Amino acid sequence: MSMVTSESTSAPSGQHPAARSDAMVSALVATKGKAGRSAFPAAFYLANGMEIFERLAWYGFFTLSSLYLTSPLSQGGLAFTEQQRGFVQGMIPFLLYLLPVLTGAMADQYGYRRMFLLSFMLMAPGYYLLGQVQDFWAFFAVFLLVALGAACFKPVVVGTVGRSTDDSNRGLGFGIFYTMVNIGGFIGPLVAGYVRAISWDWVFIMSAFWISLNFIPALCWYQEPKVHKPARPDLPLLQEIQLVLGNGRLALLVVPLLLLLMFSSLTALSFWQIAAVAGLWITLNALWSLLLAAGNSKATRWYSSPMKIGNKAFVCYLLILTGFWTIYNQLFITVPLFIRDFVDTRDLVLSIARFAPSWLDYLAVVDITQLSQLLPELADAYQQQSQNLLQISQTLYHYKVRVPADELVAGLQALAQHQTDALSLATAWQQQHRQLNPEYIVNLGFALIVLLQIVISLFIQRLPALAVLVVGTLVLSGGLFCFGVSGLLPIGGFAITGAVLLFSLGEMLASPKSQEYVAAIAPGHQTAMYMGYYFVAMALGYLFAGLLSGWAYQLFAVEQQQPMLMWVFFASLGLLTSMFLMWLHLSLKPQQKTRC
Repeated sequence: MSMVTSESTSAPSGQHPAARSDAMVSALVATKGKAGRSAFPAAFYLANGMEIFERLAWYGFFTLSSLYLTSPLSQGGLAFTEQQRGFVQGMIPFLLYLLPVLTGAMADQYGYRRMFLLSFMLMAPGYYLLGQVQDFWAFFAVFLLVALGAACFKPVVVGTVGRSTDDSNRGLGFGIFYTMVNIGGFIGPLVAGYVRAISWDWVFIMSAFWISLNFIPALCWYQEPKVHKPARPDLPLLQEIQLVLGNGRLALLVVPLLLLLMFSSLTALSFWQIAAVAGLWITLNALWSLLLAAGNSKATRWYSSPMKIGNKAFVCYLLILTGFWTIYNQLFITVPLFIRDFVDTRDLVLSIARFAPSWLDYLAVVDITQLSQLLPELADAYQQQSQNLLQISQTLYHYKVRVPADELVAGLQALAQHQTDALSLATAWQQQHRQLNPEYIVNLGFALIVLLQIVISLFIQRLPALAVLVVGTLVLSGGLFCFGVSGLLPIGGFAITGAVLLFSLGEMLASPKSQEYVAAIAPGHQTAMYMGYYFVAMALGYLFAGLLSGWAYQLFAVEQQQPMLMWVFFASLGLLTSMFLMWLHLSLKPQQKTRC
């Protein structure tokens, strides 16, 4: 469930941790019956240790980021709008996943150890400062600093693993590495969820602390692994991009459209106005191409060259796979908000109280002091009719209590008429209507992947990559639909838990095979290079995931109070993605070169 977008001399860039299954399975198969496996050097273990701490920091914040960005100021949040939240959660990871193309080249030039130290010097203060700023653009600037540091870290840590392994132990090495990734992704939200009950500030302090710990191995023990010079030099970066993706004319068309999409959520433009601007730009580019063709003159500048797509099959695949990453990322940026606002998890709370009541002090913490200070204000607002019951209920969701409407009315009236006091009412609601922290439910997906990924990978290793990818995407879509259903059921806690586990099953099926299929459509002598550009789909997926999450949540969940429509929309996008994947396969009929 964690995401890695780095490039090494031997490992694909942008590899998702769920893809650790390929590495693990390869290890199990490749090392079977071989006694001559090389030992791992110290740099390998140091890189794995640093990766754990970096993932603790990233997912300690990012899994909770939707809650933090939209929580009211009185709760320690930033009170951003859904559009602002979507912009931040789309734009920052988008840049984070693209920058390793450049930072990886810098690491090869200036050295891994220096890039490690640079990344920690950017991330450690960046994470701390995230908790110190409240203005939207200030927060965005600091988060961008964190993203830049993470982009420096990713290619170096995977490059270290790649350089520290050889043919005899590479599968096992990357299997260990991706296991460490997911362990960090599992523990980080658990720690952050606990300390946020104290204060949101501690979430950022802990993230900064985890990163700061990495200075110790980087300064004291890390030594850059030796690397053998390749027999054939790599192409310059720009030439490689043109060969794989397309030329400058194509970039002239695409980049402005992406920028329009990025900033559209922060403007007053309507959907149709944005569509008109995009259509005008596409039309102008098409006319320019027609004029160039009619002139039949030799191109002397890049902008006078014909528009060219690199490998059409690969570009189509990346565009379609963007849909997969768009729906996948809803688990982190939309599901926590949905659980907080629409899912009644009292059934889980009651079950935990029956078997391990002390766990509720960790899993379903309610700050009674804050709640008791809030209740008189809500009682006055209800009496004066300045807030309706829905608005009052939504305010209480931020304090992790979900009170039935009739009991809410009775309680507010009793408080307004001085028939009870705020502390007694807060204590009663805390005991009867507390809710489970959303991040702990989402975190169950990490746990399931740690437990079952190897088993599932062994089961599907002989199956065709595309078939499993399509099935996995359909399972993801089913999980998205079940998210919506969970908000309609009286056993919402168990229902949303089942939906998260179903969703994670789809990830375990699809994510490893999504990379395997690249080998089937890439030219044989360029497979490694094409795998290096796989992360473009992940970057675009993050971008669209954030933008669509902000738009859909505001429209369907907030304004229309119909979150089921939102999940139907995302599930339909997943279904459409699987259909296009199958269409691509049937249209191109690539040679199957799976490595299973």
